[in-house]
Amino acid sequence: MAEPIALTALALDAAFGWPKPLYGRIGHPVGLFARIVAHCDAWWNRPQYRFAVRRALGILALFVLLTIAAGLGWAAQRLSLAVFGAWGWIGIAILAWPALAQRSLFDHVRAVGEQIDADDLAQARTAVGLIVGRDTAALDAAGVARAAIESLAESFCDGIAAPLFWLLLLGLPGIWAYKAVNTADSLIGHREDRWRAFGWAAARTDDLANWIPARLAGVLICVSGGRGWRILRRDAHRHASPNAGWPEAAMAGALGLRLAGPIAYDGVMHDKPWIGDGDSHAGGEDIDRALAVYGRACLLLWLIAGGASWLR
Repeated sequence: MAEPIALTALALDAAFGWPKPLYGRIGHPVGLFARIVAHCDAWWNRPQYRFAVRRALGILALFVLLTIAAGLGWAAQRLSLAVFGAWGWIGIAILAWPALAQRSLFDHVRAVGEQIDADDLAQARTAVGLIVGRDTAALDAAGVARAAIESLAESFCDGIAAPLFWLLLLGLPGIWAYKAVNTADSLIGHREDRWRAFGWAAARTDDLANWIPARLAGVLICVSGGRGWRILRRDAHRHASPNAGWPEAAMAGALGLRLAGPIAYDGVMHDKPWIGDGDSHAGGEDIDRALAVYGRACLLLWLIAGGASWLR
């Protein structure tokens, strides 16, 4: 039953994204996870606690978050099947739909490309600032374009491939548990002193949850781009993350670009290695090419879900 659920959720997301009227009325489900993480951080991540204590409390916070996310997913899945019987899978697909981000990711990245094409660098910086964590105020047009392409590649994993993987594997509890972990990692899974101990469990669990999906995402991007295998093999491990380098290296190779490199966070420049060996002067046309690769990679995910359904 998981495959038609996945295909329906993918179709709903591709057609509608997460509609603004819904967002304005009820927000997004990950907002609940963010509030839980924020409360746990405020209550338990106190500087007067020893490192080991904060790490233990971070593990407890993640356990609480996963229990809530997976428990709500399990209850909603059981309720849908109990109430609607054979048609309950449609309700499960609707409840899985918000955990996918095909449409919203495409729209956000395309908006960056449109501003670059219009030579409006200020608006391009604002648009890319919505999807990246780095400092954007000093980025030139090429830096903005690279940031958008890098975010597109990385988010193809944690916004589409990984949620879909966990939906197929564990149903509604799996996809929402993954989104909870990914939300926690984005908020507290950092190396700064404040979160190094408390966010350790969230960061390591997110690494584990993305291990297979990230490698799948890299392969799909290479297939969709028709090339990129050499850069994928050579540069996937040059990224600080054990997973993000896979789709990013694949996209760099598929487009013939250099991505990553020195990046500023909170006013501090980080001398990160380059990924890829092409041109670093990306532009709006390169964003368009990246979106085309991304679209084909999403289609391959649809085919994988449909093929699994046919085989079963």
